[in-house]
Amino acid sequence: MSSIIDERALDVLFRQARTHNDWIGGAVGEDLLRAVWDLARMGPTSANCSPARIVFVVSPEAKQKLKPCLIEGNVDKTMAAPATAVIGHDLAFPDRLPELFPHTDARAWFAGNPSLVETTAFRNGTLQGAYFILAARAMGLDCGPMSGFDNAKVDEAFFAGTAIRSNFLCNIGYGDPEKLHPRSPRLAFDEACKVV
Repeated sequence: MSSIIDERALDVLFRQARTHNDWIGGAVGEDLLRAVWDLARMGPTSANCSPARIVFVVSPEAKQKLKPCLIEGNVDKTMAAPATAVIGHDLAFPDRLPELFPHTDARAWFAGNPSLVETTAFRNGTLQGAYFILAARAMGLDCGPMSGFDNAKVDEAFFAGTAIRSNFLCNIGYGDPEKLHPRSPRLAFDEACKVV
């Protein structure tokens, strides 16, 4: 783990990766979605809590369930995307800690503390969502992560009867590079970072 990955990998994951809104087709099959998850799940979370839960919206019926949850500006690109990942986090994640973090009674850390449960689930589920984007890019997919939807409607449509709450959506597929906008600027090190 001490060597730097090659320049091509850095380009794919970061330097040339873009947020896509237009798609050139090509289905994203379940085998590929499984391969993406198998990479994404390897990213670290606190106490290996692994609260992310993902619903992959690919069927026409599922897309119609998602459509009324979206703001107007996100409808066309989401309906055109080969797949949309609904990235959520499970507030019942402590129930899996005896399995995922067996070294100690980590489940007890969260007993009677819903605020800690919510904060931990949201933070680590968000981390896992970011790992998901990197994993999808590593597997040759383009991503279009976004907000711009009604969380309550999404939760009712896809997570009803569970302790899972939606965080963000990520369209995935094969993006059309001809329809990308110029890359927006990023903050330089001195604008965003400090060494103390």
